[in-house]
Amino acid sequence: MDAVSLLPCLYAFVACLGFCVIYHIRGLGMVICGLGGTLGWLVYLLVSAAGGSVYFASFLAAVSGSVYSETMARLRKCPVTGYLIVSIFPLVPGAGIYYTMDYFMWGQAEQGMQTGLQTLGIAGCLAVGVLLVSSAVRMYTVFQSRMRKNVK
Repeated sequence: MDAVSLLPCLYAFVACLGFCVIYHIRGLGMVICGLGGTLGWLVYLLVSAAGGSVYFASFLAAVSGSVYSETMARLRKCPVTGYLIVSIFPLVPGAGIYYTMDYFMWGQAEQGMQTGLQTLGIAGCLAVGVLLVSSAVRMYTVFQSRMRKNVK
């Protein structure tokens, strides 16, 4: 990847910094969230460049952003939600939502349905990626706490 290909990662970082203000994330937390968004977008670009579908790229980007958010939240002893929402922000298919509505407004129902279903699929892949990581972390912490109880 060249510098021009990495420019969208910089845009994702800056967008995440701006989004941190809404969630009252300050200082080092802003940088950490920005790096999470950058990581997710980089994974998306790499998978897309390797020939992966938009759905697979979205899924892997959501998984990487979720793992990063869970890790950083535990290291900093902060809630995961703020890190997670800001980290997956660049992946949200906002353009797809916009164009879906635009097509319907101009009477292009077939194109609107196609774009809407693709957007829904991408959003579903993001949700499944986040759910998978969050569930795995939850299962691990429950298992770990039960093991500690049994040792005592």
